[in-house]
Amino acid sequence: MALKDQLQADLKTAMKDKDKVKKSTITMIRAAVLQVEKDQKVELEDDQILEIIAKQLKQRRDGLAEFEKAQRDDLIQQAREEITIIEGYLPTQLTVDEIKVIVAETIKETGAVDAKDMGKIMSALMPKVKGRADGKLVNQVVRESLA
Repeated sequence: MALKDQLQADLKTAMKDKDKVKKSTITMIRAAVLQVEKDQKVELEDDQILEIIAKQLKQRRDGLAEFEKAQRDDLIQQAREEITIIEGYLPTQLTVDEIKVIVAETIKETGAVDAKDMGKIMSALMPKVKGRADGKLVNQVVRESLA
């Protein structure tokens, strides 16, 4: 089943189950997808939709950090629920150890030796981990590997 169809089916289920958090989360994802489709006048494929979902996840994680700083327990709980829902649509995320292995392989492939080669490494690395790892985490692992 295509990801768009899955989102639509899950939205219907959430509405029937009166699950407000799931309904609003899926609605926000679908709205982001529709916005990109309208702006670019294209029909998005599943991999492009996954990119949008990953952005939504990043936004929720960033928001969660802000809610925790402000000690807003109500918003913290909602953000965590939304994060759990969004993660259900993404491929299984790589662990730090798995990322380190991929980084080491990529550094060998590119022949990088120091931080000056960071751009070369990242451009070769990101397609390998696309949708399966947060870019900020990957960047951090690369910096640690080059240090």
